Amino acid sequence: MKTFAHPDHAGHHPAFFLQRGRVRANFEIPARAAALEAALHRIGLAPSTPEAVPLAAMQSVHSADYLAFLAEAARDWSLLADPGPEVVANMHPSPEMLAQGAACGDSIIARAGWYMADTACPIGPGTWAAIQGAAACALAAAREAAAGRSAYALCRPPGHHAYAARAGGHCYVNNAALAAQALVDAGAKRVAVLDIDSHHGNGTQGIFWERGDVLTISIHADPDRYYPWFVGRTRERGAGAGDGRNMNMPLAFGTGDEGWLDAIRYAMAAIRDHKTEALVVPLGFDASEHEPLAALKVTADGFARAGAMIGGLKLPTAITQEGGYNVDVIGDLLAGFLQAWGDAA
Repeated sequence: MKTFAHPDHAGHHPAFFLQRGRVRANFEIPARAAALEAALHRIGLAPSTPEAVPLAAMQSVHSADYLAFLAEAARDWSLLADPGPEVVANMHPSPEMLAQGAACGDSIIARAGWYMADTACPIGPGTWAAIQGAAACALAAAREAAAGRSAYALCRPPGHHAYAARAGGHCYVNNAALAAQALVDAGAKRVAVLDIDSHHGNGTQGIFWERGDVLTISIHADPDRYYPWFVGRTRERGAGAGDGRNMNMPLAFGTGDEGWLDAIRYAMAAIRDHKTEALVVPLGFDASEHEPLAALKVTADGFARAGAMIGGLKLPTAITQEGGYNVDVIGDLLAGFLQAWGDAA
């Protein structure tokens, strides 16, 4: 299996994070990628640096105006009077404003509120380069999958909370959606996304909501108690051509290995029924029992078993890295997942 990583991830070092009314250190730090990359070297899967990603490729799932905001935000923010070190929105258009024809002006403060869903996606001087590097990794993995193989993309920042025109939850460009769209563009008529991060893949759901060619499945902790709070429930099934092509599997807090793996088995049956030709797996380790929030309490053995199960589908697959914030364990979890995948595939 080929793996991909990009050195520009290290330039994105968000500091601001708001949790339960307190400003605290951000979980999404460069050490995450360093731990994961070290694990790849340990198991003999040293990553390659992918070629630069063309803007047109990101426009396959994101609007041009949104990408322009991401590219320009840090510069424009620095021109404000007495700015903070990062772009952080302090107001967002409410549903009432949107219903009455709300529009976004040119001010960087207005654009930040318009294009950011929450305060968990600060933008600093190195963020845009890191975003492009992560997208390049996802597209490189998709090219491998399009050629009938499987590959792992060490994407940082992660992506599955990013909508077509909105950042959120540490995510800016939706790497998994980019990979899925690239597989469609390469000729796959039926693509599936199996998201096993502990948070709902709300951005991916939103991007493919009305698409019949991409099946989106998310296995995650109950959104009544967990980010992203407002979506991720079983009743959300898609619309139009996508009706029935979105599957959410919210799990109770503390579910553990067996319940989590049962959900993956159920998802695999849906993937087979979809007659899937190529797969994207947004892989998050925040389901781990050792995570700061530890919502699902999955063990290292659980992750290895998941790798063996999904690898056993023997589908061409692009694996894109999502969450996982305990830098002391995520490298070992990745190693176990990929080694089990390789043994099964």
